[in-house]
Amino acid sequence: RTGILRMALGGDGGAADPLLPAEGGGGRRAPFLLRALRIAVVVCLYWFTSIAMVFLNKYLLDSPSLRLDAPLFVTFFQCALTATLCLGLSLGAACGPPCPGLPALRLDPKVSRSVLPLSVVFIGMVTSNNLCLKHVGVAFYNVGRSLTTVFNVLLSYLLLKQTTSLYALLACGVIIGGFWLGVDQEGAEGTLSWTGIFFGILASLCVSLNAIYTKKVLPVVDGSIWHLTFYNNINACVLFFPLMMLLGEFRTLYHFDKLGNPSFWGMMTLGGVFGFAIGYVTGLQIKFTSPLTHNVSGTAKACAQTVLAVIYFEETKSFLWWTSNLMVLGGSFAYTWVKGLEMRKVQEDPNVKSSERNETGV
Repeated sequence: RTGILRMALGGDGGAADPLLPAEGGGGRRAPFLLRALRIAVVVCLYWFTSIAMVFLNKYLLDSPSLRLDAPLFVTFFQCALTATLCLGLSLGAACGPPCPGLPALRLDPKVSRSVLPLSVVFIGMVTSNNLCLKHVGVAFYNVGRSLTTVFNVLLSYLLLKQTTSLYALLACGVIIGGFWLGVDQEGAEGTLSWTGIFFGILASLCVSLNAIYTKKVLPVVDGSIWHLTFYNNINACVLFFPLMMLLGEFRTLYHFDKLGNPSFWGMMTLGGVFGFAIGYVTGLQIKFTSPLTHNVSGTAKACAQTVLAVIYFEETKSFLWWTSNLMVLGGSFAYTWVKGLEMRKVQEDPNVKSSERNETGV
């Protein structure tokens, strides 16, 4: 979802997001204090939404008090709620304010088929993310799926024939080193789950593929982030049904003792709302700051999330375990900084073609 919004906000010729504030315009710039306060509120909102979503999903996927072994159902419910919220916002916009610019949503089977390849990757991304979170602790979750940047570089070379600078490759090397050190330390502490590691690596790969396929599919929906989100989640809901049947999750739900508990459905709904909201607040943060600042904020958020998880679950971690986290976070920050400088240099170079600028941005 974050990747979709980043593509939509990156100037790819698509329609502007009606839920996000317009940039530029003829009005006067807001005072510095007001702009700083607005940015602080948006960043805090992003941090709160993202961290709360992770902790809520951990509860739904792996809580000893809940004992629900149906990760695909949890993911399916969140996709269904996201599609419902998109449709609800669209219908609400049709009645007038406060969001009159939202596009009308209707299901077109032809468009749905065109979005299907992205939906398959999207299912792999959200499912592997949740399965990684189910099998590893929240504290290790960031390290477990930290290879997204590495796959970005690899797939950019294999699929787009784009080379990467030496400094960016060095940053990737730091991330890989931090990842393996983290795996080693989890094994030393007896908390290593190879299943969780596998799904973490798969999640990293799918996040990278999701960004590439999003770029290809966006023209099918005229660059509309809301149309793409709607079709993606509708397709995902349909595809999840045979998967849940194959893995016996309907049988699990039939024997689940809290299926009629209102508090369970309240937590499920809250998790789905946060899952939908993270895309919006991510867009807000990019809009009010920049893609570079958003990535830096995400890195800092991951650090805060790790510390909160260690405190909340009363865990004790070794010096080398913390070192692995710092390596992953430091490598991610360094890569973001290097790519930001390279993008700025490309944008300021009048000899660079516009298509090449767009490719560098992706």
